Amino acid sequence: MHNKSPIRERTLAAPSGLLLLVFLLLLLVGLVAGLIFSAKNGIPAGVIGSALGIAFVGLLLAGFFTVQPNEGKVLQLFGEYKGTVRKPGLRWANPFYSKQRVSVRVRNFETGKLKVNDSSGNPIEIAAVIVWRVVDTAEALFNVDDYQNFVSVQSESALRNLATGYPYGAFKEEGEIALSSHTAEISVKLRDEVQERLAEAGIEVLETRISHLAYSPEIAAAMLQRQQATAVVAAREKIVEGAVGMVEHALAMLSDKGVVELDEERKAAMVSNLLVVLCSDRHTQPVVNTGTLHN
Repeated sequence: MHNKSPIRERTLAAPSGLLLLVFLLLLLVGLVAGLIFSAKNGIPAGVIGSALGIAFVGLLLAGFFTVQPNEGKVLQLFGEYKGTVRKPGLRWANPFYSKQRVSVRVRNFETGKLKVNDSSGNPIEIAAVIVWRVVDTAEALFNVDDYQNFVSVQSESALRNLATGYPYGAFKEEGEIALSSHTAEISVKLRDEVQERLAEAGIEVLETRISHLAYSPEIAAAMLQRQQATAVVAAREKIVEGAVGMVEHALAMLSDKGVVELDEERKAAMVSNLLVVLCSDRHTQPVVNTGTLHN
């Protein structure tokens, strides 16, 4: 359990700088004119006053900064957090404030192809796309050293941990959650795990998606054969199940309509022949019996 930092984002209402900028520029023009006039007429006090005024206006001009849409400016005074300005436009704050830009736009991060073992011990390659954004600028800057690097490292760590908890494919039992067949459930679980890791950095995870999933090259061919064999067995089970139902229905109709009376031996022979015809993966060759029913 991570300890939460007491530093939280505080909104700082920095005033608009447009009117103040115009006023300071006009004041600067007047001070420059006064400096020139005092210098020409030999007025030392006027020269000193105008110079000090120009320096003061220059200091005030250093307090202007711009905020773009979906951006925050984190303000600090000698290392002390003062607040975050999010309202876009030209703003003014204490010239001694340091101003650090933090984007709160939605971003994508794609992990590299990670080689891990799934829950069955099979080596696989997996990668994911993480859609995220900063929701608390103070936590993003002050809780971690580099929040962008923190996102990449923790996302890859969460992906590795998730991949080791599930099999690549559901071979053992039907309904088992697998990486390849339950992408929606896996994406939700990955998002929850990444969000838990990034919450302390003021990061919100909007969406996660598996962008690459495959067996490692050294076992890919063998696992493909296993998948094909599993698919063939499943298909055969469906075919046999359907064939048995058709044979049962045929025998019931023959008996109900009195078309022919078959003893148990002939029923067994008929069942055998029908199953061969229905379950064979090749076209059957008919054999015409020119003798009696029993020869």
